[in-house]
Amino acid sequence: MPLLRRLPAPRLTGLGGGLFACAAMVLTAGVVWLVFDGSLVAYGVLFLPVAAATALWVRPADLITAPVSVPIAFAVGLWPIAGGPGGFGGQLMGEVTALSLHAAWLYGGTLIAALIVIVRKAVLIGKRRMPRRVA
Repeated sequence: MPLLRRLPAPRLTGLGGGLFACAAMVLTAGVVWLVFDGSLVAYGVLFLPVAAATALWVRPADLITAPVSVPIAFAVGLWPIAGGPGGFGGQLMGEVTALSLHAAWLYGGTLIAALIVIVRKAVLIGKRRMPRRVA
């Protein structure tokens, strides 16, 4: 239990959660580009903990924003490593191709964020109903 108390527990707003996820995925893309030579599988694997952290750190009032902002962050971070033949059109085609070929990572991270949000919301509802049952 002492390990859990040392973990950070920030409470991000909806916008802050989206900005955190986007910034984390751009940094992740940079690391993947440097260490793994732009491997989209490594990017997808590293996307999953970012999705979980975003869903865990968003404020209770803004829970619904986590499953929305996480896929946007995936696409934003994918831009530098998606590759393309050159120019804006080529880069856009590389982005669309990478999104379509690695959609499983996108869906997986979104599912993780959604499940965490559902559990957190259920716990919040349970805490609100608890005093009524006691009384």
